[in-house]
Amino acid sequence: MAEGLEGIAWRELKTRFDDRIERATEKPRKGTLRFRYIGNPFQLTTLQTVQAVYLVRYFRVPRPKALLGDEHFKALLAQIKVVRELAPAEAYQHFYLSAAGSDSSVMNRLKDELAAKTGLRLADEEGDLLIRVRRATNAEEGWETLVRLTPRPSATRAWRVCNREGALNAAVAQAMIVLSQPAETDVFVNMGCGSGTLLIERAAAGAAKSISGYDRDPAAIECAKRNIEAAGYSEQIKLGVENVTDLSIASKSVDVVVGDLPFGQLVGTHEENMTLYPAWLKEAGRITKVGGRGVFISQEVRLMEAVLEESTLWAVNQIIMTSLGGLHPRIWVLERK
Repeated sequence: MAEGLEGIAWRELKTRFDDRIERATEKPRKGTLRFRYIGNPFQLTTLQTVQAVYLVRYFRVPRPKALLGDEHFKALLAQIKVVRELAPAEAYQHFYLSAAGSDSSVMNRLKDELAAKTGLRLADEEGDLLIRVRRATNAEEGWETLVRLTPRPSATRAWRVCNREGALNAAVAQAMIVLSQPAETDVFVNMGCGSGTLLIERAAAGAAKSISGYDRDPAAIECAKRNIEAAGYSEQIKLGVENVTDLSIASKSVDVVVGDLPFGQLVGTHEENMTLYPAWLKEAGRITKVGGRGVFISQEVRLMEAVLEESTLWAVNQIIMTSLGGLHPRIWVLERK
């Protein structure tokens, strides 16, 4: 999962698999959770707030060369077999081995043996079957192999048939929906909806009184429409081409407002954001009921903090620092005063 959102992912795991899951005692790396699960691993492939799920096996060996030994290599093949059986056979055509020193003679031998025994072709980039080899976490010696449970990352949704530069990661979007405390009575608005990620993730989270998204760019709305149709939510989600700082929405009529504000990198500029952010949050405050919720993500941290400090409409309930694709945005969870 994205760094900073581990708690939300753990909450999803506990909610869905309470008596079948146990958090591992080993301290995990940032942006990861380690747990032991009893049950069909296929169920783990349906998690919504994680980037990917891996089946992990520990080998008490001093160097990865030992993985080529008969006993350990058979154990690795058995690990891969478990994962491949979770998806149709045609889902896996290539594999990719990720490891420090991946071009070493040992790793090249391991790749050759895996190709020969699995029948999969080695990919130059991340393949359908992703295998990681790394030093074991919190162990004096030993190595781990991690095999991703799905041909693509869990955050890569099947419904995304149209993509746009700067589109929000779906797992992060789902975490934002969780933070918005979704309820069946919600009037939910996504300002600057782009390709529709937050809208689709809200619809996937459960019923709402209404779900609507607005963007000033007709191309963005058309892209969102395609994704929403692919996700099967055309009847639940309303779209509109509008200026998000001047929406045709009645004052104090919205329960939840969310948005992925332009960072000024892939989309927009910092100079434009200096004007946009105050207007955006003012309009969000206008349409939201007193006591309503707002959840926004942005990398323009100083600007967002300055605007919220001056705002008389919003109280800050929570700020979550996260890490995403080399960027370090924050998520603000707000309440309408």
